[in-house]
This record gives sequence, C-alpha cells and structure tokens, in this order.
Amino acid sequence: MREQEVEEDRIVSGRDARTVKSGDDAGVTEEGIDRPLTIALVVDTIGNQGNGTSNSALQWAAELRRQGHHVRLVGIGAPEYPARVNHVPLVSWVAAKQQMQFAEPSDTLFRTAFRGVDVVHIYMPFKFGRRAAKIARQMGIPVTAGFHLQPENVLYSAGPLRYIPGMERFLYWLFRQWLYKRVDHIHTPTEMTASLLREHGYKGVMHVISNGYAPRFTARAPLAPDAAAHVPFRVIASGRLAHEKDQITLIKAISMSRHASDIQLVIAGTGPLRRYLTFRANRRLKRKADIGFHRNADMPALLRSCDLFVHCSIADIESVSVIEAMACGLVPVIAASELSAASQFALLDESLFPVRDATMLARRIDWWIDHPDELARWGATYARHTREHYSVEASVHRFVDMEREAMAQGAR
Repeated sequence: MREQEVEEDRIVSGRDARTVKSGDDAGVTEEGIDRPLTIALVVDTIGNQGNGTSNSALQWAAELRRQGHHVRLVGIGAPEYPARVNHVPLVSWVAAKQQMQFAEPSDTLFRTAFRGVDVVHIYMPFKFGRRAAKIARQMGIPVTAGFHLQPENVLYSAGPLRYIPGMERFLYWLFRQWLYKRVDHIHTPTEMTASLLREHGYKGVMHVISNGYAPRFTARAPLAPDAAAHVPFRVIASGRLAHEKDQITLIKAISMSRHASDIQLVIAGTGPLRRYLTFRANRRLKRKADIGFHRNADMPALLRSCDLFVHCSIADIESVSVIEAMACGLVPVIAASELSAASQFALLDESLFPVRDATMLARRIDWWIDHPDELARWGATYARHTREHYSVEASVHRFVDMEREAMAQGAR
C-alpha cells in the first residue's frame, strides 16, 4: 500500500512526495544529509542576462553558494567552464533575437567540469545538454533536468511551422526523446507545466518548484491613496518582444482606455517585434512609449517607478517577470490563457482578463486608475504574498532536496 501511495503521488510541490513518504533515509549519504553539494548547472547561454533562463540559472547559482553549496556553471559565458558558440544555420539567427545562443558540446569541457561533482543539472534539451547528460552518466554522476522551454513558445517563433497540425505534440515528443525520457527527476516551475508533461507521456518524477525572484526586487514604501493617482500613470510589461507575449493587445487596450491621454507605457524587453511594436505604439498611443531592453540589474528600480504591471502572454511556463513585479509592490493584470501559468498569481478578479481581449484589458486598467486606494492596498498585499511564497531562497532549498533524492536513488 505504501509503495502504491508513493507511485500515485508523482507530482509534488516543494520536497518530492517520495522523499517525504519514504522516511528519514531519503537523500541521506554517508556524509550526512546536510553536507554541502557540488552541483554542475549546464545552460547553453549563461552570460546573457537578457534571457530568462540565463537569469534564473545565475540567480540560483548565487543562492546555492550563499547556502553553502559549490556550483559549477557550464555554458557560453560561464566564468570557469565556458563553452563555444554552436552556429546553427537559420535557427541560431532566430534564437539570437530571443537573446539565446546554442553551445557547442565538448567532451573535454564536460569531463573537466564534472570531475568531483555530486550531480549534474541540465537546463535545455538541445545538443549541448544532451551530450552533457551522456558524459555525466558515463562518469557515474546522477543527472536531473529542468523543463524551461515550452514547445508552444518555440512554435510562436517558428513562423508558418506553428500552423502545421500536430507540431506541438511532435515537439513534446522530440524533447522527451532527446533528453527527458532518460531523466528520473524533472524540475518544472508550475503545476501547469507538470500536467502538460504528464499528458505528453513524460514519466519522470515532477518537482514543482518556482524559479523564484531575487531579493533585490523589493517593494517601495507604501503610497498614500491620493499619491497613486498621479499623471502620467505608468503601465509596465516585461518580457521578450515576441508574438506569444502578445504586447500588441496591451497597446490596443491603452489606446481604448478612458484615461489614454494620462497613461505612459513601458515595455521592458528585446526581441524580433521591437520595431513593429514601437511603430504601432507611436501610431495609437497619445504618450510616447518606452519599448526596449533594460538591464536586469535596473529592473527593480524601473518596476518601482511604475503603477501597474500587465502581462498579456499567451504561452508561459511560469512568468518570473510577474513575480518580480509583485515583489516590487505592483498589482498585476494577467491574461487568462490555457497555455500560460501566469494567471495562478492573480489574487482577485480585477487582476485577470481573457487572453487577447483588449476591450476587457482596457476596462481593468481603467478600474485600477479609478480606484487608487485599492491599487495601493492590493500592491502591498501582492508584495507580502510574493515574499511568503516565491522567494529564491525557498526555491533553492527545494531544488537541493530534489538533487539529494536523485543522488540517493543513484546510489541504490
């Protein structure tokens, strides 16, 4: 009966259910459960902080070290174990617009970086990560992996390919064949992602762990209700300038707002649609919009200078940008989409609107502008809720639990 309970509870939040239910020996090595680990994080693109996966890897590496563990970053831009760029015709050009590069596998690099590590964690299912996983197994090192690239996001960047029937299911199958079918422990940032993987035949144990937010994203001092109603009212969005992020709906919504002349739009990001979005904003909005790249280090101050955060994305695995905005005390207004996990962050109906519905989004924006007292109160509530549930410190503790379980399973 005990084994049956374990098998049925395959998706967990935080510490994996099989660790909890299997007693105190789970994850324990001869050196003890609390000994510091040496973990290799394998990420194609590490040095580019315009990429969400890169930001998350760097953030987790810093927190792992702060908690006393040893981290070896392996990939393009890594300080100690840098990889060369793998130029893939056409594909690399498209990926570069999303602030991503593919790394060139190197057995020498992997064997050097993995010597003496306890566990290897792979971020992406591409050639670099697949080869790294193979070398780690040859060296007898446990391998875990994260699922950070949603096939739906890939298809939105693939032009007409996304209209071919069955392409989405094919990509889930391809990623599984490439990497995840050989990985027993998979990190997924949200329950939605874990459910999608199960639907597509992924068999590994899913560890649902938020990517979390860095502690420098802190809330500003509470504003008096009347202070929130200043002009211009700054609405901000953050993310890649790509079709699936659907920033065009936000531009349309602001142009339809009753307060359109008092709203300034900020979209922090870079991507293939920058010129298009800038052109449309210039044509439709009464105030000049700020659309373009902002360094990640500058994002806390930028967020705190704004009044409302809007997230229109159609497909998202987690949406760390929403977490960061909430941590800074901004109320979010989020698109409710079947392919996006971001709507899980909404604490009230006024923080949601139907995906692609510019008219309803305009109403939501107007409601928050018309209710500055509620904006101030809920901004503080969102900041407090985020501190309690999405800190990177708690996420990394759970990640280490996953790594210890993988090590214990490999040792049996």
